[in-house]
Amino acid sequence: MAEASEIRVLVVDDHTATRSGIKAILDSEIGITVVGEATNIESAVSMADRRKPDVVVMDLQLDGDMGGGFAATRRVLDADPDVGVMMFTAFGEHHLLTDGLEAGARGFMVKDATPAEMVRGVRIVAEGGAYLDPSLSADLLRGRGIGQIPGLSAREREILAMLADGESNREIAAKLYLSTETVRTHVRNAMRKLDADTRTQAVALAIRQRLIG
Repeated sequence: MAEASEIRVLVVDDHTATRSGIKAILDSEIGITVVGEATNIESAVSMADRRKPDVVVMDLQLDGDMGGGFAATRRVLDADPDVGVMMFTAFGEHHLLTDGLEAGARGFMVKDATPAEMVRGVRIVAEGGAYLDPSLSADLLRGRGIGQIPGLSAREREILAMLADGESNREIAAKLYLSTETVRTHVRNAMRKLDADTRTQAVALAIRQRLIG
């Protein structure tokens, strides 16, 4: 997990203008540094290994393949499971969200996100949180809530819903007047009950099983 003062980011996108825009936004923030840029799957994997980023902002479409970002994400995480990957795409279909999370990404952001939201997403992922773009989260959560999952407590359902809405452990703790360790305990318990290996898998399972959305 990265300290707030030293978040290292690798940007992976095959469009020069997009990479430059992301780099300019992130480099303008105190405590965030873009340590590399990659344009395809092979360069993404190689640069992640050499530059050791805390967060990889990963375009969904690489090497002319809509799922290229998923393949790159899996390979990056195979080499270093602690890297936080945030998928970055112009397409907001729900199946892409779940596929990205199941590939191991901790977050999903659309390309028309505001600079402030992009920075927030990177910080949440760097802290080990799960991030969903608010525009997508709102669509998924509209008119719905966390279902009455057998075995999950009301607090576990509440925290799972907040994770799906892009809240970090710290934000959840502040809003619910809990310690961050208590939030982590509830998350671990929910993961165990959902048979999820990671918090992002728990979010993906909740979406796929229509517990959210």
